[in-house]
Amino acid sequence: MTAFYHQVDPHSEILRDLENRLHLENLLKSNCYPKIDEGKDIIEGLSSSNKSIPSRYFYDDKGSILFEKICELPEYYPTRTEGKILQQYALEIAQMIGSCELVELGSGSSTKTRLLFDAYQQLDYPLCYVPVDVSGSILETSAKKLLVDYPFLEVSGLVSTYDLALQKLEKTSFSARTIAFLGSTLGNFSPQQCDRFLQQVTSALNPADYFLLGVDLQKPIEVLEAAYNDAQGVTAAFNLNSLNHLNWRFDGNFEVSLFEHRAIYNRELNRIEMRLFCQRSHQVRLEKLNLTVNFTDGESILTEISRKFDLSEIQNTLMKQGINLLEVWTDSQQWFGLFLGQMQ
Repeated sequence: MTAFYHQVDPHSEILRDLENRLHLENLLKSNCYPKIDEGKDIIEGLSSSNKSIPSRYFYDDKGSILFEKICELPEYYPTRTEGKILQQYALEIAQMIGSCELVELGSGSSTKTRLLFDAYQQLDYPLCYVPVDVSGSILETSAKKLLVDYPFLEVSGLVSTYDLALQKLEKTSFSARTIAFLGSTLGNFSPQQCDRFLQQVTSALNPADYFLLGVDLQKPIEVLEAAYNDAQGVTAAFNLNSLNHLNWRFDGNFEVSLFEHRAIYNRELNRIEMRLFCQRSHQVRLEKLNLTVNFTDGESILTEISRKFDLSEIQNTLMKQGINLLEVWTDSQQWFGLFLGQMQ
């Protein structure tokens, strides 16, 4: 609970107004969440000859906080570059979309989204915000701050994965729904996963609804590798924390000090690969999964990919999914692209 909430009289009209505009639902703790297969992706990933961990295991509460710190790093250009694009064009975006329900997948602290809220407030357009994030604590904290700063806003947050939230979105009372997927998270999906994700997005949209997508574009390799190997070691801590998350979730005994973070650009596949390299041969046990994993010296675990796109590639991808591209905004260097599409 924010400091503001502690300072307000619990019986005051202000607090009642804030509470009336806030609705939070944890789908991960409901019967909607398929717990029966929990950990199946870890068994498959760590049993493979080319070991991997799905990137969703970055995001426990500590991982979410570390990612917010990554976004503030001098080397990490995506957040500030996308932020500048939004700052320049938020008013134009709001005017094109109009009053709507705004669903943001992977909302985090909603920092960049505030630029859209500023535009909607300036235009006096009604807006309902549906942030979706796996970290309940960050979702609740950021939602309460937003309600204080934007008196016109309603927030209906979902503690959830992307796919579950898209399945469970209820019919909106607004004339349009906009799904926002910012931060170039689309690059974390393989081409096959990308197609499946976009199919889920379009299934949650009606004709004339909108899709706002931010993607990282191709650029010099030295810029890319520096962004994922920052001098302060925050990205390394973020990557290594996924092992702590596995230890907690599955009663594991990963010794984090035996792994080293490295991010390398794969020229052939146009993507950054985040890996954890084993420093000496040893064995790890995950009791809740009844899984024993042997690691050899120098072996790596792939924890994330971050694909880098060109403009025409994204345009073609959206068109194949039945999304009509309305506008593309980029920065002066064309390092980052913001796409607004509308369902046909």
